[in-house]
Amino acid sequence: MTFRWLKKYMPRSLYGRAALILILPVVVVQLVVSVVFIQRHLEDVTTQMSLTVVRELRLIADQTATATDQQAVLDQMAPFFDTLQMDVRFVDPTVVPDGDQLRWYDFSGRVVIATFRAAFPRTLAGRFPDNRRVLFYFDSQFGPVEVGFGRRRVTAAAPHQLIVTMAFFGILMTVIAFLYMRNQLRPITRLANAAQAFGRGHNVSYWPSGATEVRAAGSAFLDMRARIERHIEQRTMMLSGVSHDLRTPLTRLKLGLAMQDGEDVDLLLEDVNEMERMLDAFLEFARDASEGTAEPIDPLALVRRIAGDATRAGKPVHLGEMRGQGTVMLRATAIRRAVENLLGNAIRYGHVAEVSVVLTEKSLRIRVEDDGPGIPADQHAEAVKPFSRLDPARNQNMGGSVGLGLAIVADIARAHGGALRLADSERLGGLQADIVIGR
Repeated sequence: MTFRWLKKYMPRSLYGRAALILILPVVVVQLVVSVVFIQRHLEDVTTQMSLTVVRELRLIADQTATATDQQAVLDQMAPFFDTLQMDVRFVDPTVVPDGDQLRWYDFSGRVVIATFRAAFPRTLAGRFPDNRRVLFYFDSQFGPVEVGFGRRRVTAAAPHQLIVTMAFFGILMTVIAFLYMRNQLRPITRLANAAQAFGRGHNVSYWPSGATEVRAAGSAFLDMRARIERHIEQRTMMLSGVSHDLRTPLTRLKLGLAMQDGEDVDLLLEDVNEMERMLDAFLEFARDASEGTAEPIDPLALVRRIAGDATRAGKPVHLGEMRGQGTVMLRATAIRRAVENLLGNAIRYGHVAEVSVVLTEKSLRIRVEDDGPGIPADQHAEAVKPFSRLDPARNQNMGGSVGLGLAIVADIARAHGGALRLADSERLGGLQADIVIGR
């Protein structure tokens, strides 16, 4: 038997699941104890007490059968009424209620009436006007008889005391457990927030706290974060050093070739320029993801500036849907480079590019579309890999491409906790590239 259908009704957060684990047993125990107490204790005691009063009512009914009139019954039974602490009188039939009268929550009263009707067939009706008196009506040869007696003769003095006490202390202990549980879950929440922020490129302050296992996980996270930051720093420094060391001999080669004549020299010079462009692309790929500091940025204003700069440079870039308002924690330089890369690819492989932005409460989406040949769906994953070249549609006569354009964009999106998604453009018919970042 599978319980997968139940998962959609279960809380998703750790706090909600812990609360459910805490509350569910308490509620179940209270319900079971309440039902057992009501059925096996309160109901049995009430039934036994009611049967005792029924025997006294039978005595009164027997006396009415042998008496000559109503007054004779009252005179003959007066000593017994005082002993039994009952008030007995004959009433007019119009005074007798049409049905039993008791409160909807009076469980013990229902048991009393049911017992009386089962053991004393002459019962006409029962009334429980308050918590201290009971009025019962039964038929006799001289007319209806009203019998009044104390409520405590048929029900327990505090029938709901156990239930009320149990519910009170159950709620009290649940509140105390909630407070303690919140303090225990707070370090886990802080660790989750720190890990999520680091995944989005934000370095928030965090120190291990809480239980031993949570402290161990927090310390491991800090070690991992330090190693990743050190790795990124070392990668950037290494490639920067390589770039600096290679630029000097490349410059000497360019100067030397510029002083030579001949067709072969032009080809060699083009190769040197190609090597320089590749070197610039490698350095750009190494620095883009971690360049700059994340700060609140209006993505719509940023994209409008990028599109405006491209338009002033004579590039066929148009603005599409610009919806939403607010700021997002972004590295402005990196996002600018990512959007410019997408626009450059769109213009390189197509005739026109369109950029749009949709900002919601949960996510940011920057979309660039073109009317070029596009990328087949089965090659989308390959297209975002570094140094990947797709032939022939996306690389024909393009020159200088080292397969890092989309890889740089994907790296920047991941550094912001998002992703680069490729699809076919329904509007322009080419490639549709979405940078999706959660808020």
